Amino acid sequence: MELTDWIVILAVTLMAIVFFCARTPADWSCENRARRLAGTRLLAQAACSLWGALLIIERSLVTLEGLGGRHLAPFEALAGVVILLAFGCYWSIRGRRLLRPRRLFTAC
Repeated sequence: MELTDWIVILAVTLMAIVFFCARTPADWSCENRARRLAGTRLLAQAACSLWGALLIIERSLVTLEGLGGRHLAPFEALAGVVILLAFGCYWSIRGRRLLRPRRLFTAC
């Protein structure tokens, strides 16, 4: 795939996240809005991280072009992918927790 296709995929993904997650009703408190925006930001970070991992896999392991003319060793590429996937999963979990409504009454 061309780099332009990758950028379009990232843009569509980020627009979908913002469209579905950043909407807040007018009567919400500032704390709830801050939680919602932080959750949206974390999901956008996760999407960028996972997009970067997929781009590294495609550019360094599948195609012959490499990243910026430099060919990474498979170990270096996989290490970068694992790190990006770990951060993406962590940010995704944290973002989804912030987007959930808070519980009013919790059982001890």
